Parts: sequence; structure tokens; C-alpha cells
Amino acid sequence: MHAFDAALRLEQIGTDRLPARFAGHTSADYWNMVGPFGGNTAAVVLAAILRHPDLLGAPLSITVNYAAALTQGPFEVQVLPARTNRSTQHWTAAIVQNDEEGQAQVVTTATAVTAVRRETWSLSDRPMPLVPAPAELPVRGVERAMAWLGQYEMRPVSGSIPEAWDDRLGADSTTRLWIRDQPPRPLDFCSLLACSDVFFPRVWLRRATYTPAGTVSITTYFHASAQELQATGQGWLLGQASAQEFRNGFFDQSAQLWNEAGVLLATSHQIVYYKA
Repeated sequence: MHAFDAALRLEQIGTDRLPARFAGHTSADYWNMVGPFGGNTAAVVLAAILRHPDLLGAPLSITVNYAAALTQGPFEVQVLPARTNRSTQHWTAAIVQNDEEGQAQVVTTATAVTAVRRETWSLSDRPMPLVPAPAELPVRGVERAMAWLGQYEMRPVSGSIPEAWDDRLGADSTTRLWIRDQPPRPLDFCSLLACSDVFFPRVWLRRATYTPAGTVSITTYFHASAQELQATGQGWLLGQASAQEFRNGFFDQSAQLWNEAGVLLATSHQIVYYKA
């Protein structure tokens, strides 16, 4: 089993659908500084929604709020289809984990929308940038910094982590890089969601200061169909991320993910805490 699939392994608890409850366990393979990699946590929530017996359609958007860091050990995902319409279905979700005293605590909240997509007029207003192919670029060697980085192969195009933490103010906060699971794995909605959160904090690039930072909330929008994900297969994704505002301990980040054919698969926006 691929490490990503093992990290998303869930067992339904009982048959109650209000809300449906799934038992999971944190993965050491996707560990970050003080808890799991946020993209993996978001993917766990989406995996639970996709397993619900009343699911309508495919993922359209998901917002994940990180109320507290998951600790190593078991947890429970609770998902509820709050409203089902003709073409859209609205979800609420939460990850609950016992604290040191055995009291259940909400550590993650989320909302999501799934939808039935129909063929319509379509246009991409965000073409993929012209960049070197993955084979023309070296691999970024930071896998040992945190466990989850070892689960991805990344080939930076521009906007890499500063070579020196010299407090020099950068001119831009944009990063572009090629990314895929390591070892390669066929792309699906959960892995696409995880990839939308792989970018290092924009404040590092803009400020060249090693600043503690963490995502507070991330929203990812899925533009791709299941067929387009299948066509992407184990191929590379080009990721692009940039910030718009750094102020009073928080900054935002917008990101886009294209496949090698230039199809925009997903976009995301998040708000990130940083310690000045």
C-alpha cells in the first residue's frame, strides 16, 4: 500500500449517518513540525466524505480550519451531509481527538461541497506559465527536514527557499515548482488536495527570515473531473503560489496546480499565521 493511502485509511464506526463517524490514525510518514502535514489532514477529511454512502457527485470545494494540531495517535472524523440539492451537496465535518485526560476535543473543522458536473461552455483564464520541463530541473533535497517532504518529489522552477536567512527583503513571494508523489501514485481528488498545501510559508521567501508559521484555514477549489485526474495519472503537477498581504501576524496565499498538459486542475487560498 502506498504511504498516502495508508495515511488515509479509515474504518467506519457503526452505521449511524448523523453524522457518519470514521476512525483513523496519524501517520509518521506525513509528520510536520508539531503535527501532521496540513495537506494530509485535509485529505483525511475529504476521504471520509467520499466514503459516505449518501455522497452526491465529486468534490467541488473544501475549506479546512486547523483549530489545533493533531497529536500522534487515533482520531475520529465526523461528516454530515447538511443539505442535498439537485446538483450540489453541502457537508460539515470535524476531526475529534482525545486529549491527555481522555476528553474529546475538536482539532479540525471543515465544510465542503460536492457536485454533479455537466458539460457546458468552458474557458481557462489562468494559462499555465511557460517553464522548463521536470526532467530539465534538479530535485530539491530537503526530504530530511520533515518526514512528509520525503513523500514528494519536488523540482523547483523559481522562488526556492532562501539560501541565506539574512533578513533581506525579497522582491516577490511567488514560487513555482513541479511536484508529484514519491513513489509516483495515480492522482485522485485526495492527493490533489494534499498537493495544494505543499508550499513553504510565503513569509520565508519575502523576508528571508526563518519565521514560525502555520496554516489557519485553507480552501481548495477542484476544477478537474475524475476523467482529467485519470488522464494525469502519475504525471507531474506544476504548482504556483504567491501571497498578497502580510499584516499583523497573518498572510494569505493563493495557489494553482496544472498538469503537464496545461490543464488547471485546482486552485486554493489560505490564511497563514506567522510569528514576527
